[in-house]
Amino acid sequence: MASIGIVVTGASGRMGQMLIREIAANPAVHLAGAIERTGHAWIGRDVGAAMGGADLGVQVSDDALAAFAHAQAVIDFTAPEATVEFAALAAQARAVHVVGTTGLQPEHHAKLDAAARHAVIIQAGNMSLGVNLLARMTQKVAAALDADWDIEIVEAHHRRKVDAPSGTALMLGHAAAAGRGVDLNAHIVSGRYGITGAREAGSIGFSAIRGGDIVGEHDVIFAAMGERVVLRHIATDRAIFARGALKAAIWGQSQKPARYDMMDVLGL
Repeated sequence: MASIGIVVTGASGRMGQMLIREIAANPAVHLAGAIERTGHAWIGRDVGAAMGGADLGVQVSDDALAAFAHAQAVIDFTAPEATVEFAALAAQARAVHVVGTTGLQPEHHAKLDAAARHAVIIQAGNMSLGVNLLARMTQKVAAALDADWDIEIVEAHHRRKVDAPSGTALMLGHAAAAGRGVDLNAHIVSGRYGITGAREAGSIGFSAIRGGDIVGEHDVIFAAMGERVVLRHIATDRAIFARGALKAAIWGQSQKPARYDMMDVLGL
């Protein structure tokens, strides 16, 4: 199979640079474009040199449509408003759009759904194999335990993360809610302060920790009187997310236009 051309949006970000390094190391793919916002200092520079290394033969651009037109996939870890714009452009180019952006709201998902009528969109709150296995286990444990078991999700990330709860925590919350056969939005409790009263039965609680350079830690706690079950995932290397995104971009080449997630990619 011919090498798959991939465009990376948000090329200067930590995930953008990690993705570019992983693409360069993977013989099944090649870097077809690097996108940054208009006015960014990297525009017009070779992305490899801008990252402090050797030239990669790809100039950073702010013309996403032109870059997408010559690629088979787009990997996007940016911001919700940018992501929905990229989704429309990727659909025009019929490029697979892999979305790792967090903080997406219902209106953003609606726009992704519209774009997915014309192109493959693979969107997940977390691209790692371990986290997706954790989500599946969370759903199964939630289904197995009755309502006497409280569910709490605790997540920790680096100090620069701007959204809470994390996309991964929400993904785990949705898995727990699915196991219980309920809607997460009707049962979510995010953060507590002051005199909150007793915990409401059936609620799914979230707590967020921010500090230092924590890559990502997630605990799903099932707590009953006299015992607890804790499911945990700890990420120590951001490259796991980049490798998962590349796996999704390659997998998406043989799929029909629709919305998918990493459970689909991993066959879970």
